[in-house]
Amino acid sequence: MDLTTQNIPDTVTSISQAAELTGLTEDTIRYYERIGLLPYADRKPNGHRHYSKDQILGIRFLMRLKATGMTLEQMRHYLELTRQGDGTLSERYTILEAHNDTIAHEIARLQETQEVIRYKLRHFRELAENPNTDAYDCEEPGSSGQ
Repeated sequence: MDLTTQNIPDTVTSISQAAELTGLTEDTIRYYERIGLLPYADRKPNGHRHYSKDQILGIRFLMRLKATGMTLEQMRHYLELTRQGDGTLSERYTILEAHNDTIAHEIARLQETQEVIRYKLRHFRELAENPNTDAYDCEEPGSSGQ
């Protein structure tokens, strides 16, 4: 998905185009509108949805929050604060700061896990290259079994 605004027209003229630009399905967009996660799209005289560039960018931002573990309820709360205006900037900042900290901890945990896996891969590669070794375990030095 393009992370820039370059490929987003000022007005997105259909839900299918919105789906394409956000990576969501049309059904998901409709569902998120129904549960209040997304504001209802503006409608053309024929009843078809159309979205502004800002709405598409907002959907993309929400999907990033979701991808990093924020719940739909937390996102809905954040959006409600956004709708309340600048008086909620401090609270929104606090929410995003806490979420950013959660992401940083998760990244660190994943990096630790990746290092253990890399160690085990090196160990297996050594065993494959030298199958006559007596070391058949795959423990990290100094660990008690992974």
